[in-house]
Amino acid sequence: MPPRRRIAADDGRAAIAAWLAARAETGAGEEAASVPRSVLATAVRFTLEELATRAPGNSVEVRVPPFGVAQCIEGPRHTRGTPPNVVESDAETWLAVATGRMAWADALGAGKLSASGTRTDLSELLPLA
Repeated sequence: MPPRRRIAADDGRAAIAAWLAARAETGAGEEAASVPRSVLATAVRFTLEELATRAPGNSVEVRVPPFGVAQCIEGPRHTRGTPPNVVESDAETWLAVATGRMAWADALGAGKLSASGTRTDLSELLPLA
């Protein structure tokens, strides 16, 4: 059963659009323009909800501290301690991967996200938005 959505689709898409617009304003080598923390949080949480909806399950935990976490991908359910399959990233990297601005392999190779466990390759599920 897919997770219940907490963020309205229109609000989530608007937050992603605002984040993308801020990224488009910066040139190569420039620091990315910031968006309000609430917009960043909404964009992250919406994309995590979208991932969990597209790939329901409990075998992989995707963490984007401090904004959110989602469980996805069918397989063995984790119940105690540290999950065996964990993806973790900062918000900027997660949104770049989730929107297709950065490839999964590039983010992983650059050390911008960590993926431990046999089920953590999310490349076939991305981009989400």
